[in-house]
Amino acid sequence: MIEAQELVEKRKHKRMEVKDGAFVLLGPHSIKLGRIIDIGMGGLSFSHMARERPSSELYELDIFIIDSDFYLERVLFEAISDFKTHENPFSSITMRRSGVQFGELGHNQVSQLEHFIQNHTIGEV
Repeated sequence: MIEAQELVEKRKHKRMEVKDGAFVLLGPHSIKLGRIIDIGMGGLSFSHMARERPSSELYELDIFIIDSDFYLERVLFEAISDFKTHENPFSSITMRRSGVQFGELGHNQVSQLEHFIQNHTIGEV
């Protein structure tokens, strides 16, 4: 996994800024919730509260939108980047931004992801 300073643009797909209300739920063993910042067909980035870095192993995530019936589940991913974005000296909570690359997507997952990008994004990052 790389730090923010080492991040070099290697994406094959455009990243689109996501409208408010879209979240990612990470699993399977440690359920974590994060707000999606941007997304593309190859991966996404999200912000979350964390006390430690996520593992670089391959896991699953779910994507959902508050007040919507959209729910894309069990998307395989690999952590690509992770760094602190905000630290409050009066709190033990650290905000982090993580980037993930999707693993192999099923046909239905690709369709749902395309729908999400077309209908729940603001514009290119």
